[in-house]
Amino acid sequence: MTRTERKNLWLGLLFISPWIIGFLAFLVYPIWYTVELSFTRYGGFGVPEWIGLDNYTRMLDDRLFWISVWNTVYYTGLAVPIGVVVAMVLALAMNQPLPEIPIYRAILFLPSVLPLFAVSFIFLTLLDPNDGIVNELLRRIGFSPPNWFGDPDYAKIGIVAIAQFGAGQIALVFLAGLKGIPQHLYEAAMLDGAGPIRRFFSVTLPLLTPIILYDIILGISLGMQVFTQSYIITQGGPAQSTTFYVYYLYDNAFTYGGQMGYASAMAVVLFLFTFIIAGLVFVTSKRWVHYDLS
Repeated sequence: MTRTERKNLWLGLLFISPWIIGFLAFLVYPIWYTVELSFTRYGGFGVPEWIGLDNYTRMLDDRLFWISVWNTVYYTGLAVPIGVVVAMVLALAMNQPLPEIPIYRAILFLPSVLPLFAVSFIFLTLLDPNDGIVNELLRRIGFSPPNWFGDPDYAKIGIVAIAQFGAGQIALVFLAGLKGIPQHLYEAAMLDGAGPIRRFFSVTLPLLTPIILYDIILGISLGMQVFTQSYIITQGGPAQSTTFYVYYLYDNAFTYGGQMGYASAMAVVLFLFTFIIAGLVFVTSKRWVHYDLS
């Protein structure tokens, strides 16, 4: 390297040094320390006691651990595909050639900027079994409404519904994808006699697959970390039907006598599981994601 190149290198490192320090201090070090704690018995105070793989083998016999795994997988498997469909439908609605469409876009996007704890309280009111608007509408059209957050069969479904309240944010990404589809492809399809449904499945959907992949990866990551809704609305109930993985991890770390070591082991397993699932999605995406117009 020449003297000028070395000078530019040091200047570049100097400018990005705040990010490097933050990355090492707030991401790399916590991950490393969590992995280290996962091999110890630690209550949050004193010196951690090394116990090897005991925290990991304990998971195999922990009934609540497996309940939390099932609840989280069930929630993610339901919320992610529904979220993709809802976001795509909203994006198609936002893409209509109407003079007042900017107002509609703002209205559809606004719920996604609300804090999750506020949205949880809103849905706690909307889905109230006695006075909630949703149940009242169901009664008026002749259905017997469930106790959404008091019935184990419906509690996770109610939390899945909350997840769709913030679909407007991803819908904007889909909208950007729709704007990037060349109009001449639609014109060519129309000349071939393709109707609106055929144009959607032959032109729109294939060219939105990169955004669908992004939404699925993001949805899996967020779904595996679902916590706030369960913590505020159901506290893991009823009958442990909403005891999600991160909720049980939180209980072990801060409620059950400060079992930081076991909670750290759960965090490591969650990271590895999410990484593996995301990797499998990426591998399979080669078969169904289209990055070009050919």
